[in-house]
Amino acid sequence: MGERDYTAEGARFIRELDEFCGFNRRWLTKIDEPTDPRYGWLPRERPLAKYIEYGVINLDKPPGPTSHEVVAWIKRMFGVQRAGHGGTLEPPSP
Repeated sequence: MGERDYTAEGARFIRELDEFCGFNRRWLTKIDEPTDPRYGWLPRERPLAKYIEYGVINLDKPPGPTSHEVVAWIKRMFGVQRAGHGGTLEPPSP
């Protein structure tokens, strides 16, 4: 069995993500360089702990709780000591 082509597998994941989102884009590869598997993971193989450690949560905050409260909830839910928010978590005004 040959060596895995991490570059091709990563490109396939991006195309599948596009398809899932309903996009019909053509991707152009300018230079095809091999990816060294020692530096990261393929998205489907990345350990859940790494997603939590380095991840981003896209959150649609409902009216009511403050941004500070929501960040505190996230920290408790995921058992992390550090979390924050960027921008505003306030809902748009009517």
